Amino acid sequence: MAIFEGLSSRLQETFQRLRGKGKLTEDDVKEAMREVRLALLEADVNFKVVKQFVEKVRERAIGQEVLKSLTPGQQVIKIVNDELTELMGGTQSRIAQAAKPPTVVMMVGLQGAGKTTTTGKLANLLKKQNRYPLLVAGDIYRPAAIKQLQVLGEQVKTSVFSLGDQVSPVEIAKQAVEHAKMHGFDYVLIDTAGRLHVDEALMDELKQIRDAVQPEEILLVVDAMTGQDAVNVAENFHQQLGITGTILTKLDGDTRGGAALSIRAVTGTPVKFAGMGEKLDALEPFHPDRMASRILGMGDVLSLIEKAQETIDQEKAQEASKRMMSGEFSLEDFLEQMQQLKKMGPLQDILGMLPGLGNNKALKNVNIDDKQIGRVEAIIRSMTPKERLDPKVMNASRRRRIAAGSGTTVQDVNRLLNQFAEMQRMMKQLPGLAKRMNKKKGKKGLGGFKLPF
Repeated sequence: MAIFEGLSSRLQETFQRLRGKGKLTEDDVKEAMREVRLALLEADVNFKVVKQFVEKVRERAIGQEVLKSLTPGQQVIKIVNDELTELMGGTQSRIAQAAKPPTVVMMVGLQGAGKTTTTGKLANLLKKQNRYPLLVAGDIYRPAAIKQLQVLGEQVKTSVFSLGDQVSPVEIAKQAVEHAKMHGFDYVLIDTAGRLHVDEALMDELKQIRDAVQPEEILLVVDAMTGQDAVNVAENFHQQLGITGTILTKLDGDTRGGAALSIRAVTGTPVKFAGMGEKLDALEPFHPDRMASRILGMGDVLSLIEKAQETIDQEKAQEASKRMMSGEFSLEDFLEQMQQLKKMGPLQDILGMLPGLGNNKALKNVNIDDKQIGRVEAIIRSMTPKERLDPKVMNASRRRRIAAGSGTTVQDVNRLLNQFAEMQRMMKQLPGLAKRMNKKKGKKGLGGFKLPF
């Protein structure tokens, strides 16, 4: 399921009709804005936010610079992109950093939003940024909350401060900050208690913790799939506690996306992070401009590049590239590349970051099964080193053995070998093609760069 799938599809269909027009009239713009309004309301965006957003876009879209433009459809899309970006905060809002460590962060929210897990994910993200976070078990009420945080701490290799469930959360928070100062932690992430709903007892306790430790950040964790309810919770917490930002969980499973588009406008506080999956590395900084581009089908190449840089071994990738261009690419290399690709996350999500492919009609109904990669891996792992390097040695008996060892069929093995042979044939043509294109383009080569052949 692609992020914002429903909203994205509706908006892209609307703008596709605008692109087909050589000239726009005010009626064309009004009709498009009517579709945009419906799409946003269906996505569970706050109705006041929708009204203001559509009015802003309409005012800009019926300006003379748009109606008289050579590409009016593209101009309207640019305006919507700009306004969507502004609606979600304009620019990325980074986590605060105290002038004198440690930076204290209170994690707040209702039960079931994924607060404790998100606290662990945030610690993991900070560690990747060479920070030294301390997790604090401040939820003494929910059964196993302390144990859950300790398990998460072990998984991300981060210290967890706990005084058990008999000491008040306010005292735990105060002692945790002192402990962090003494032991050189630069971030203190306090996992506070939640409730099934906002109540006076919850808010009183959170206010006491806030007043005791004076946090630089009060981050509200909300479930994006609850739509407008998430916005109402955010508004309530902000009025009573003064949150500094929100973290949206389960954004990868939300086809509506209304919370992401409404929270900034309703509370005036930014969305700082987005939970994009169950794994501990599935927490991403929230970039309004990139998210707007993804919604409109323009892709998110910057996030894709960052994800690749984080997960892919650059040295191995360069070695594989050299072998590929020299025609020596083997099934061993192919297996390595698939393993690197898997680290980047589900293939559907990766496609969603490529311009034009996230909601491409040709790909929309294609079921991209990540398990297929697992089957291909199993087939290659069932081969001997000699077979991986030289698939030509594989006769019928070898193929039967590989199929049995990998839990697949001989047809599956044959299909993989045929596809790989076709891939090798294409790779052998690449050096010659590159040389011809370099010769045709002159010294600059392709795109201003000389190809190394």
